[in-house]
Amino acid sequence: PQVTAEARCKLVSWLIPVHRHFGLSFEALCLAVNILDRFLGTTPVAADCFQLLGVTALLIACKQVEVHPPSVKELLALCCDAFTRQQLRNLECIVLHRLDFDLAAPTVSFFLEHFSQVRLEARGTDAGEAADARSLAAAVAELSLADYAFTKYAPSLLAASSLGLADRLLRHRSPLDLRVSGYSEEFLRGCMDQLQLLVSLNGQSLSLLLPSEVVQKCPWLGND
Repeated sequence: PQVTAEARCKLVSWLIPVHRHFGLSFEALCLAVNILDRFLGTTPVAADCFQLLGVTALLIACKQVEVHPPSVKELLALCCDAFTRQQLRNLECIVLHRLDFDLAAPTVSFFLEHFSQVRLEARGTDAGEAADARSLAAAVAELSLADYAFTKYAPSLLAASSLGLADRLLRHRSPLDLRVSGYSEEFLRGCMDQLQLLVSLNGQSLSLLLPSEVVQKCPWLGND
């Protein structure tokens, strides 16, 4: 059987704690999901090879953005050694050739950093609010990676909407001026509404992705 949206959700939901287990950056996770989706758009993948594709995409992404990427041995161990080193290496070559070695991509992580920096450079910005919004927005964006419905949104739109929603949920007095994103209010509202629904359905999962000091400022998270 071929890969379904549900199978993709399970894989990305598995990759999220994996990237945290290795102490990897959010950028590495975003790039891995980008590589995964681009490859799936060009190549049919059997369901029994899907987990191997996930760790292969993560390995490729880490080689691009991490100083110390996890080893092949460590990644295979997470798959309960269901695959061999040679299988991973072979799939890595297939992915690289299928993507023409074009691995650079604009990610949600990149735009979160960009918009947050723009915010900090604006006059009168509350640095504490900006940091909290950045943390909550990153967690919301991380959740969205697993949901295929969000692949229709550009990374820049997702980043701006995540920050806008974070400011709203945290009731910030000096929210980010979302006009810096270049998107219309209608576009932003549509994406923010979908993210709000995602948050309302995944409060407990979201709380696990947040620093404790930010969780304390989110009484609406509750317990699922």
